[in-house]
Amino acid sequence: MHYVSQGGHGGPGGPAGRRVVIIGAGIVGCCLAEELTGRGWTDVTVLDQGPLSAPGGSTSHAPGLVFRTNPSRTLTAFARHTVETFSALEMDGLPCFQRVGGLELATTPERWADLHRRAGLATSWGVRGELVDAARCKELWPLVDASAVLGGFHTPDDGLARALPASHALRERAERRGARFLYRHTVTGIAREGRRVGAVVTDRGTFPADHVVSAAGFWGPVIGRMVGVDVPLLPLAHQYAKTGPLPELTATPDAPPPILRFQDRDLYFRAHGDRLGIGSYAHRPLPVDPFAVLAYDEARRSGRAMPSSYPFTEEDWAPSWRDCQWLMPALRGRRIEEGFNGVFSFTPDGMPVIGESRALRGFWLAEAVWVTHSAGVAKAVAEWMVDGRPSLDVHECDLTRFEDVQRSPAYVHDRGAQQFVEVYDVLHPSQPPEQPRPLRVSPFHARQRELGAYFLEGGGWERPHWYEANAPLAEGLGLPARDAWSARYWSPIAAAEARATREKVALYDMTPLRRLEVTGPGALDFLQWMTSNNLAKKPGAVTYTLLLDEAGGICSDLTVARLGEERFQIGANSPADLDRLLRYAPAGVQVRDITSGTCCVGVWGPLARDLVQPLTHDDFSHEGFGYFRAKETYIGHVPVTALRLSYVGELGWELYTTADLGLRLWDTLWEAGQRLGVVAAGRSAFNSLRLEKGYRAWGQDMTAEDTPYEAGLGFAVRMDRGDFIGRAALAALAPTPTPTPTPTPTRKLTPLLLDDPSAIVLGKEPVHVDGTPSGYVTSAAYGYTLGRCVAYAWLPPLATGTGVHVEYFGEKVAATVADEPLFDPKMTRIRC
Repeated sequence: MHYVSQGGHGGPGGPAGRRVVIIGAGIVGCCLAEELTGRGWTDVTVLDQGPLSAPGGSTSHAPGLVFRTNPSRTLTAFARHTVETFSALEMDGLPCFQRVGGLELATTPERWADLHRRAGLATSWGVRGELVDAARCKELWPLVDASAVLGGFHTPDDGLARALPASHALRERAERRGARFLYRHTVTGIAREGRRVGAVVTDRGTFPADHVVSAAGFWGPVIGRMVGVDVPLLPLAHQYAKTGPLPELTATPDAPPPILRFQDRDLYFRAHGDRLGIGSYAHRPLPVDPFAVLAYDEARRSGRAMPSSYPFTEEDWAPSWRDCQWLMPALRGRRIEEGFNGVFSFTPDGMPVIGESRALRGFWLAEAVWVTHSAGVAKAVAEWMVDGRPSLDVHECDLTRFEDVQRSPAYVHDRGAQQFVEVYDVLHPSQPPEQPRPLRVSPFHARQRELGAYFLEGGGWERPHWYEANAPLAEGLGLPARDAWSARYWSPIAAAEARATREKVALYDMTPLRRLEVTGPGALDFLQWMTSNNLAKKPGAVTYTLLLDEAGGICSDLTVARLGEERFQIGANSPADLDRLLRYAPAGVQVRDITSGTCCVGVWGPLARDLVQPLTHDDFSHEGFGYFRAKETYIGHVPVTALRLSYVGELGWELYTTADLGLRLWDTLWEAGQRLGVVAAGRSAFNSLRLEKGYRAWGQDMTAEDTPYEAGLGFAVRMDRGDFIGRAALAALAPTPTPTPTPTPTRKLTPLLLDDPSAIVLGKEPVHVDGTPSGYVTSAAYGYTLGRCVAYAWLPPLATGTGVHVEYFGEKVAATVADEPLFDPKMTRIRC
């Protein structure tokens, strides 16, 4: 039996029709109309409250700087497609993209180091760039005082997007294919037909629709409220100003200087002919209520150029103008001739919000998208609508990624404002938000604080990374010294906790691991269709399996425990896993998230059985409780679901109970473990141990762009047990049709060991093979058991022992391709 998605896209189940209404004729709406009509969906109507020449949203005032390099591979890919799309467009004989190049300046040692890191990111993601000295920065930007600059990062293929002309060119192309664009149409409601969209209602008529896309920019929350869909973005005003004519900019009118970032002072610059445009993020956050933004005509009547343009606040600008004059002495004695505070959107994590709502089928979001990423986002959304999936991994942008607590208006406001403040900051990949914290804590939180836990944050959860109580165990370990960057958010205590796990026993708080429950008649058949492995085993079995999409891409990896004939507990990753299962769940099958009402302790180490067995009457021997088995039992007075699993490569169990009994469970284990030298261990040790064992982390090591065979997870695919989502795509990858295809991948997730015991990398660094950039690191951590840093990287297939180089802050670090698992390849420590 096949289960049909309850979503409204063109994937499984197909759309009810192809009538599309796009709300918003800014750059995103125009790009999307062009992408959809290019794919044969020509019944497209684009509505906007303003004139099409300049609708009045963020597109109408966007300065157009396109820097492609970003820590997010996805955003970089979006920007690359935007450059490609706009470069092919002209309007009134002028190109819609000027490839003037980009230059990021460093005036502090910290920024100069970060530009080395950004150069590595650019290499990883395929962006051409080079680090340049101060003299070269002066050549590229003659106004800059070279004595104030340490160096820069030059990206010659970045440049200026002319957003409004590009919108016009895209609109004309879409209109030639059958789309229509209607101006002066204010959306007042969205009609439903059952659980689907039915029409868009405006002040000038109703437009039937099978799909509605909100590309309304900072008005997105207004449109979302019409259908009860949260759009977690905060509009903020951002200062932009222009100088008077500058003779220095007229020397080469046909060759404008590169777009320029002076991030140490939160400033950017571009030339407007002989005038200088300057944008500032240095001022206080200036939130704007999207429900209070004036309509286009009201804004014009009030004397403003457009709804998204607010009066320039001189008091906020003054410090930035001093910084401009410090960097560019030629500006001293000059003045700003015009300025405004322009509104655009920030989300709690700084990423766009795209995808289809499950609550209202056919209602799509394409929000919080900057011009830089506009065409790339439009392509992804169009593919999603037409083909059922984007060709690029977009999990960082998926509207389902936010936890419920991260959707509150207060959270969106606080984190959105902080994203504005941090937009040009040097941010460490492990750096947590400072506020609002704490939000979610496990039942063990009080005990963790007593042990001196150092908390980082993920998904709103406070997550211990190490415990100061274990500091004495770290003395005399002889660990290699770390550079300042890799030493941030790290402690040598993590090595002591890893060692204790390998030698004795440790307790890990696994409560933030998402837990789902699937029950009801047909639950087994449903999960068999949804996942790649065989779950048709007797109750008590635990199975590692994959959620695949129709193309065989890995949407998530799951651990499924069959607790009854039609009752399953699932260890999942993100809210998107719940959303996917709910979209497909047939009548009679219930899927619910049980994470908040439950908790989990991982008990791992060679003495784990010595700790747990005296606390229960059930048999926890290897013969009585085998690996990848589940048992409902008691630990002391506490009822638990025990799963014999290990994500750290040691004997042990995950012990689950209800949240109200969590503290009693921890205390029971802690007291019983004192005679064995039990320690509490954190995520830092956990990550090291899992990489030594070669265990993947979805979202870091593999995504929907990767197949199980490429990711080294072919063992989790059973092609001989019936159909499942993605099976046909995987079968098509095989060189010859066989009952159990074994494709030969052209790229592989590859384990590397750094040759130098003192070398460290952290992730996303480029990997060079024979001197050529050939891939990038996904996850990395120091393997305390191995005495080497372990890195996993996407690379072409390479033989074990092949030498490569990982680029870390501009230095080439030697590494060697290794066999996996790197630790305990015969699994003797787990299966004992």
